[in-house]
Amino acid sequence: MSKVADVFKPGGQLSAAIDGFQPRDAQLEMATAIEKTIRAGRQLVVEAETGTGKTFAYLAPILLAKEKAIVSTGTKNLQEQLFHRDLPTLRKILAPKKVIALLKGRANYLCIYRLEQAQQQAGQLPKTTQHQLLKVKRWSTMTRSGDIGELNELQEDAQVMPLVTSTKDNCLGRDCPVYDECHLVTAREEAKKADIVVVNHHLFFADLAVKDTGFGEIIPNSDVVVFDEAHQVPDIASQYFGDAMSSRQLTELCEEVTRLCLTELKDLSQATQMARTFEQVVKDWRLQFPRDPMRGNWREWRQQDAMQEATSRVQEKLETLVQVLRTARGRHKDMDNLIERAEEYLSLWQQLMDTDETGYSYWFETTVRHVVLHQTPLSVAKKFGGLVRHSQRSWVFTSATIAVNEKFEHFTHRLGIYDAETLLLASPFNFAEQALLCLPRYLPEANDYNRHTLLADIAQQCIDHNHGGTFLLFTSHRMLQQMADFLRDRIDRKVLVQGDAGKTELINQFTKAANAVLLGTSSFWEGVDVRGDALRCVIIDKLPFASPDDPLLNARVEDARLRGVDAFSTIQLPQAIIALKQGAGRLIRDQRDRGVLIVCDNRLVNRYYGARFLKSLPPMARTRDLQKALDFLDESNHDKHTTGN
Repeated sequence: MSKVADVFKPGGQLSAAIDGFQPRDAQLEMATAIEKTIRAGRQLVVEAETGTGKTFAYLAPILLAKEKAIVSTGTKNLQEQLFHRDLPTLRKILAPKKVIALLKGRANYLCIYRLEQAQQQAGQLPKTTQHQLLKVKRWSTMTRSGDIGELNELQEDAQVMPLVTSTKDNCLGRDCPVYDECHLVTAREEAKKADIVVVNHHLFFADLAVKDTGFGEIIPNSDVVVFDEAHQVPDIASQYFGDAMSSRQLTELCEEVTRLCLTELKDLSQATQMARTFEQVVKDWRLQFPRDPMRGNWREWRQQDAMQEATSRVQEKLETLVQVLRTARGRHKDMDNLIERAEEYLSLWQQLMDTDETGYSYWFETTVRHVVLHQTPLSVAKKFGGLVRHSQRSWVFTSATIAVNEKFEHFTHRLGIYDAETLLLASPFNFAEQALLCLPRYLPEANDYNRHTLLADIAQQCIDHNHGGTFLLFTSHRMLQQMADFLRDRIDRKVLVQGDAGKTELINQFTKAANAVLLGTSSFWEGVDVRGDALRCVIIDKLPFASPDDPLLNARVEDARLRGVDAFSTIQLPQAIIALKQGAGRLIRDQRDRGVLIVCDNRLVNRYYGARFLKSLPPMARTRDLQKALDFLDESNHDKHTTGN
């Protein structure tokens, strides 16, 4: 019998050490499969549905193995949960001598040098930013890790953050005068020495694509890579195997040139003037796009006369700025760094203006103040698949939602891991008893402009019958805001809306209230774990097909058409099925949970593909009668109070 099997069996190490631990067949099957994968140096893809216990199932084999491992997660929240809770619990039982490390991206660590610079220039900063800077300085004297996540009193997007953290562009590396005290360097050194390193997907692929100084030494030395929340991997890999440039990078370059020339190199007035001119030209370029945030096809927008004129001016002024800065080369280490960045930006800008290269999607996305240009490969299968095959290490990909109709081809083909072993593990929950899926009758079509009024009526009825909490998940911000305005006026529960606070804070408020209503879009469809009465009802407004104006999706669809492949069934439908499985997975998180899932989209019953969605959902009891769903909520409340007596 394997070492892992001894850990999970009745009376084994976990049963002896963890109160209430219940051996689960699916958990043992997953753990032993991973153990074999590590021994064989192969690839394994596992769909482990909610309740399987997949976290312990992959942590136990890597703790017991002699190999160095990297665990990559989809979110920083899960990353911290693994490092601070799950991994220490298991390490204490199974491998107390193993060294573990947490490693985040560069922007998550305080940069001591940039903090010192910001303090010197504090007089030029707005009052709000000055107050934030004082808080950072006070915290900097107490922190050991330098992890910005410890700074709870400041929001993640606080204005001071870019001033006290570094980017790959503005980091001085070994030329930094406080290099030996650098928190990022310390974190990376600890990671190099560790047996298990916990990272996130963005950091993993940023390093893989760029070989950012320092961390690039860790991945090649790892023997095992485990991706949790692996359904996110193909899209994240695409981002990092492509290129991108934002107007924010260009304006920050200008601001840093200006600050340096006003303090250290005061004789470079021409550089100051040129930086200010270029900054204005970049802002004028942003004005060529609509004010409201959007995504679009850069190839098409690039053809507009006004856009061509604006981008030509950006390139012309950037070329001039580079020439002016070069005259100061060698005078100051910060200036040398700025010259190098400006030259790289010019080269990348020219690359993003040449939109004729095939095999890529050229697209843009805007925020209220900035625009980002992207050149994204349509497929990473060749690049990533080749990396996996030639790496001589073990790879494990796991998630509650990877398979489509119990098949894995959609996932494995996107990553080019055609030879991977696959394993499908069902949830141990009794969905037929614990949950009810309702597809209400008489719904308007998905594209009906006024469908929010009927949706609001359904939501209000469910909330009235539900003494616990309610999630409303949307595919568009417009519908979310319409519903939020409607419900705030009509119900007496706490209504929490995405954007009003950070995701973690909203979930904490929702859980604490125990009967609140939370409205969210894409990021709330996954990675949310609310158990018990705090979440009794999940309402989904429509099937989560990607937006038809998503430029990356459009490029993939066009590429599929040119190859003679049915894009809807091979690209759009599988992605929507996985997204719906994620949303539905918010409801039942525990063996004691009971609740109702309501999907307000009649395409589930009147389109041929509806059956594929339904087949991928957990085996809940089903009804078309909304009253039965309301009765189920009433019964759940009654059962709760009866049990409580």
